[in-house]
Amino acid sequence: MERPGAALPLWSLSALATAGFLTILTEALPAGLLPAIGADLMVSQAMAGQLVTAYALGSLVAAIPLTAATRAWRRRPLLMLAVGGFLVTNAVTALSHGYALTLAARFGSGVFAGLVWALLAGYAGRMAPEHLRGRAIAVAMVGTPLALAIGIPAGTLLGSVIGWRGVFMIMSGLSLLLVGWMAPGVPDFPGQADARRRTLRDVVALPGLKTILAVTLAFVLAHNVLYTYVAPLLQAAGLGARVDATLLLFGVVGLGGIWVVGARVDRRLRTLTLASITLFAAAALVLGVFGGRPWPVLAAIAVWGAAFGGAATLFQTASARIAGDATDVAQSMIVTVWNLAIAGGGVIGGLILREQGPGGLAWSVAALLAGAWILVRFDQRAGFRD
Repeated sequence: MERPGAALPLWSLSALATAGFLTILTEALPAGLLPAIGADLMVSQAMAGQLVTAYALGSLVAAIPLTAATRAWRRRPLLMLAVGGFLVTNAVTALSHGYALTLAARFGSGVFAGLVWALLAGYAGRMAPEHLRGRAIAVAMVGTPLALAIGIPAGTLLGSVIGWRGVFMIMSGLSLLLVGWMAPGVPDFPGQADARRRTLRDVVALPGLKTILAVTLAFVLAHNVLYTYVAPLLQAAGLGARVDATLLLFGVVGLGGIWVVGARVDRRLRTLTLASITLFAAAALVLGVFGGRPWPVLAAIAVWGAAFGGAATLFQTASARIAGDATDVAQSMIVTVWNLAIAGGGVIGGLILREQGPGGLAWSVAALLAGAWILVRFDQRAGFRD
C-alpha cells in the first residue's frame, strides 16, 4: 500500500508528458508548414491541410478498437510500441514524395496517437497514490500546452531554416530517444485478464460517463470552432499580423491553467470544471461583444487559454475515477470524442464563418458552453464530483 505522503514519480511522469508533447507536435505541426509542404508535394494548401485531418481520423477510428484489443498486453511494452510508431510514420512523412503515401503515413501517426492518449491517464494514475492521481494526470498532460506554446512555434521556425522534412526527421529521432527513456524510466504494469475485463457496453453504461463524454464533446468542439478560425477573429480586431504572438499568449497562459487544475483537481474536480466552462464562456461573450477591439480580444484569448489549459486533466480525471480498472477503455472514448470535436470544429466553424462572419463564432461557442455548464451543474450521476 502507498504511504499517505508518498511523492509523485516525476521522472516517470515526465516521460509520459513528453509522449503527449510529441503526439501534439506531430498532429499540429503541418498547420504551420502548409505552404512549404504543399509546394513540395505539388498540392494546394487546402490539400496539404488534409494531413492534419488524416491524423485526426486515424485517432478517431482506432482509439477504441485498438485499446480494447490490447487490454491484456503489459502496459510498458504497449506504450513503447505506440511511441515507437511515430519513429516510422514521421520518417515516412519526411522521406515521402507522394501525396498519397504522406497522407497514409499521417493516418498511421493518428492511429498510434489514439493509443498513446488512451494509455496516458490510466498509466499516470497507476503510478501515484490514490490521493494524488489527479495531480499525476495533470503532470502527464502538461505536454499538451507545452507543445502548443513552445513546440509548434519553435518547430515552425525550425522548418523555415532546415525545411519541413528535416523537422519530421527530428521528431522521428525524438521518438527513438523517448523509447530509450521509457525502457528503464517508466514502471511496467500488467494488462487485464479476460475475467476482469468489462465490455465496451459495460463501460459506456457506467454512471456519469455519458455526461463526461457529452461535456468533453461540447467543450472541445467550442474550443476548435474558435481555435481553427482564430486568424479571422484576430483580423476583425486588427490583429491579423499578430496571430503567432497571440497563440503564444494562449499557450503560455494555458500552462498556468494546467498548474492550477493540477494542484486542486483531486479535491475540487466539479468546482474546477464549472469554473473552466464559466471562464471560457465569459471569454466567448467578450469576443462576441467586443470582437472589433484589440485589447478586449487579447484579454479574452488569455482567459480562454487559462480555461482550456487544464481541460484534458479535468475530463480524464473524471473518467478515470468512474472507470477504475477500465480506465484505458474510458480514456479511448475520451480520445474518440476529442478527435470528433476537432474534425467537427473545422466543419461547423467554417459554416458559421461563411454565414455569419467571425462574430458568429463567439456566440455559437457561448451556446455550446452553456449546455456543457448545465450538464455539469445538474449532473445527478456523479460524473463530476468534488
